[in-house]
Amino acid sequence: MKERIHKYVNIAIAAVWIINGLYCKVYNGVPRHQQIVARILGSDYARLLTLAIGWLEGLMAVWVLLAIKSRWCAVVQIFLVLTMNIIEFLVAPDLLLFGRMNLIVAIFFCLMIYWDQFGFYRTKTVA
Repeated sequence: MKERIHKYVNIAIAAVWIINGLYCKVYNGVPRHQQIVARILGSDYARLLTLAIGWLEGLMAVWVLLAIKSRWCAVVQIFLVLTMNIIEFLVAPDLLLFGRMNLIVAIFFCLMIYWDQFGFYRTKTVA
């Protein structure tokens, strides 16, 4: 049962990266993502940087699904999500879907990643 839950949670986590990376950024399904990048990194190369970020987020989804070094993957995800959201919280809150509350959503996402990799699914060892 735990393995099935772990599998579905990983699919959900990967889906977040795919939707935000490929749909929102690469395919420009949500143009405010490029506006956020422009506000933070400058408008000259905002589209190119948004594409790069989007493809990297797509690769993060692949990493999640492949489960190679999954705990390292979780640490990297948590670091990136918190870093990105704190910067957006400070620099572009008016462009965020939930405004400054986006940080709360990001924290819950990070808690889900942490719970999946370090809490719920971990195996117990007997000393």
